[in-house]
Amino acid sequence: MRTFLIRRLLAAIPLLIAVTFITNAMLVLSPGNYLDTIKLNPNISPDYIAHLERLYHLDSDNVFERYWYWFWPALRGDFGYSFLYNQPVWEMIGERVANTLLLTGSALLFSWGLAIPLGVMAGVYRNRWIDKLCSFISFFGLSIPSVFFSLLMILFAAKTGWFPVGGIHNQAIWDLMTPWEKFTDSLHHLVLPTIVLGTIGMAQYMRQMRSEMIETLSQDYIRTARAKGLSRGRVVFRHALLNAINPLVTLFGFSLAYLLAGALITEFVFGWPGLGTTVYEALRDEDEPVVMAAVTMLVLMLVIGNLIADLLLAIIDPRIRLE
Repeated sequence: MRTFLIRRLLAAIPLLIAVTFITNAMLVLSPGNYLDTIKLNPNISPDYIAHLERLYHLDSDNVFERYWYWFWPALRGDFGYSFLYNQPVWEMIGERVANTLLLTGSALLFSWGLAIPLGVMAGVYRNRWIDKLCSFISFFGLSIPSVFFSLLMILFAAKTGWFPVGGIHNQAIWDLMTPWEKFTDSLHHLVLPTIVLGTIGMAQYMRQMRSEMIETLSQDYIRTARAKGLSRGRVVFRHALLNAINPLVTLFGFSLAYLLAGALITEFVFGWPGLGTTVYEALRDEDEPVVMAAVTMLVLMLVIGNLIADLLLAIIDPRIRLE
């Protein structure tokens, strides 16, 4: 186990360097930078702008030089200052990362919590009405675009008034709320974006779970267990489910990657203050330090997600030896 963890962590280093270098190269080679907007202000002298260019190393178009200026401080935990917000990037990114993890974690619980039991029932009661209902839910989740689904949810919230239209909490009275009221208000704001982000993943996992259950239930050891007189529930949940769920655990790392990519759009539509809106605003205003820090955090989250998937697979299936 220790050897596996060390090997995976070491393999993540070149991945992180490659992704951040490519991102930084695209930012450097793209036309203009954050100071182009300041140059339009006649009250700011060219000498001061030149000073800012030297201070933030924007006076060079050398990709390797610009990357080194970012990489060496970042290696020590210093991601610089945000041009737009004029504050340390790490302080701003930390809160946004927590918000994104809250949303993606809720979407994972939603998608897996529904996909596994529905997939099991669809596989056990194959070609019956419950299987057809699950197939319709899966078809709906895979077919509807996330942006359109988000807009439908916002329209639903606006028409019914049952849910807030956007944001992460009620900013008007947030400071006057008790801790319990803050908790319930945050959950209330979390419902719709969680449904949007988790539905598409739920549809994919449900189809996978159904197919794995159908294949597992046709195995010889399942027929032997039934022949011994074991109850249907014991056969399904004790013998079949633990083997059928292995491919879904393998998909955990990829599902996290998909959720993070989908969260970028969902956060923007719902006004959720996470990494998605942060990356959009930083790209729009060419705030390079924020973009680099956000990309770094996304890559780290993906690496950790895949590592957790491998560890869970080893725990669930004792036949697997990570070494």
